[in-house]
Amino acid sequence: MMGTVLPAPLQENLGPIGEQLEAIGGIDNALAGALEGAIIFVLTLVVVWMLGRAIVIPLVRRAMRRRDLDRHAQKPLLMITRFVTAFVAIAIAFGAADYGNFLVSMAGIAAAGALAIGLATQSVIANFVAGVFIYTDKPFRIGDWIEWDDHAGVVEDISLRVTRVRTFDNELLTVPNSMLTGGVIKNPVAKERLRLKFVFGIGYDDDIEQASDIIVEEAEKHPEIMDDPAPSVRLTELNDSDVGLQSRIWINDPSRADFVRIRGEYVTSVKRRFDEEGIDIPYPIRTLDGGIGIENASRLEAADD
Repeated sequence: MMGTVLPAPLQENLGPIGEQLEAIGGIDNALAGALEGAIIFVLTLVVVWMLGRAIVIPLVRRAMRRRDLDRHAQKPLLMITRFVTAFVAIAIAFGAADYGNFLVSMAGIAAAGALAIGLATQSVIANFVAGVFIYTDKPFRIGDWIEWDDHAGVVEDISLRVTRVRTFDNELLTVPNSMLTGGVIKNPVAKERLRLKFVFGIGYDDDIEQASDIIVEEAEKHPEIMDDPAPSVRLTELNDSDVGLQSRIWINDPSRADFVRIRGEYVTSVKRRFDEEGIDIPYPIRTLDGGIGIENASRLEAADD
């Protein structure tokens, strides 16, 4: 009876690297195949990543400069480009190393992990999406003065998760992006000019036309108040103790500092002219009528006697 022939162990289909490892290192076929895959993976990852850094990212930078993209939008777009480059490099490295089955298993694990992480980080994802809307809609930019809820300040930095705002008391606010996109934001400096309004109260006996002329003249004298649109005055209020004249002026290229300074200088000059022309700025006066009832008034009268 002839002896039974046992099948030879399965051999790895080695490439040049695996064959060299098997020949030089004296290691078995399976280990040589595993080392070959790992080396190919690392080399491919490094090469593709370096090519992306050397070619793709500079191209994206040039494209953003050609489109004259705002600097606050360049940073996150470059970050996304680096992430995509790394993802592509890893995917190509997995394919080059013939890790297809491993990649499928990792994809299932990653999907389950992504679901768990997504449920645990809903606020982070909401802020990320809000950050994308800020970059696309551009309700404000770095350097803008914005107001929301009970806060106001100058935007110092915009990221995909938070926006940093420096208040006018020099406090730094780190605001989640979802708070800024979920409510009303006031951006007074979004346009090239800003209208300022201020109500001057004069007495009922004062000349309204004279006071209006003074308000307009002082606006025309100020070098930083625009002539077009021209300053204007409207009678808007009839209060208990004064007549309200609302002044409307425009300033160019506004900022918070300019707004406060120009309005202060303008109001001061109008007040000085009112004093020179004898126009009164009355303060509220209250007159109380009637008497005060006092119990046991006879005792007080007896005490006076």
